[in-house]
Amino acid sequence: MVEFWTAALALTLLLYILLDGFDLGVGMLFPFAPGEAGRRTMLAAISPVWDGNETWLVLGGGGLLAAFPLAYAVVLPALYAPILAMLLGLVFRGVAFEFRWRTRRAKPWWDAAFFGGSLIAALAQGVALGALVQGIRVANRAYAGGWYDWLSPFSIMTGVALVIGYGLLGAAWLIMKTEGSLQDRAYRLAWPFGLGTLILIGVVSLWTPFLDRSYMERWFSWPNIAWLAPVPLLVLAAAIALFRGLVVGADRQPFFAALALFVLSYAGLGISFWPWIVPRAITIHDAAAPDVSLAFLLAGAAFLLPMILGYTIWAYWVFRGKVGHDAGYH
Repeated sequence: MVEFWTAALALTLLLYILLDGFDLGVGMLFPFAPGEAGRRTMLAAISPVWDGNETWLVLGGGGLLAAFPLAYAVVLPALYAPILAMLLGLVFRGVAFEFRWRTRRAKPWWDAAFFGGSLIAALAQGVALGALVQGIRVANRAYAGGWYDWLSPFSIMTGVALVIGYGLLGAAWLIMKTEGSLQDRAYRLAWPFGLGTLILIGVVSLWTPFLDRSYMERWFSWPNIAWLAPVPLLVLAAAIALFRGLVVGADRQPFFAALALFVLSYAGLGISFWPWIVPRAITIHDAAAPDVSLAFLLAGAAFLLPMILGYTIWAYWVFRGKVGHDAGYH
């Protein structure tokens, strides 16, 4: 039962990162749009799905509280600042998404709010991830650190890495969904974001084992080394697919190659964490709710997860294809 909820929570968070990642990336690329027509097209490219993408964040947070209450009680106080910054960024972004269409005079301010909210949300997510990877101080099953423990060179670096990675997803999404000058701009932007993503994946991979001896032992002990060994080769294959797609002008290949880079990075992170839910402090079994509670929650999850997944797939299917130049959010 615990393993099922671990897999469900891991899948929920992965789907959030992949889906909301590209629309946060589009928001961060907003200042690079070729004029108002380009900005309208960028918003139209994500307007059918952006709010649905954030459903996975809500589901992940609720799932963590319900299935792993101890982890929720420890992680939330440790990461109050970046989580609050992320939520405020998402709020500003969502409000700007709606309000920029209602005004002309204040439109530049709402455009700045859309860009800033996207950037802050992405940066805060990366910082929170870095803080979790570097470790949270726990004593007597409670957070024992200070207010600024989340802030470190490593967490700032992971925050920048996620911003660059989301920028790559956003550019690749625009390549797949748009045409003309906006697509050409997205092709050009994908190159620096793609190179930056690969470089920062390498930096994180080299830095992480030196954060704690347990990471070093986990990465290079048997059988974990057998699971991790193919990951660098698969990352290389995804990188080749990404840049080959950019060279030949493929529409879909860069986006799915960028998704593959995120999935592989997430898999490496999962191997590093297992069986910890709070690294080196709390395991999934220690943090899990009683089996009776998990079984009770399973009835709701068996209905809710397929429904949300089905809705998401249907929405992407209905709004497949290119976005026209005359498209608008309303």
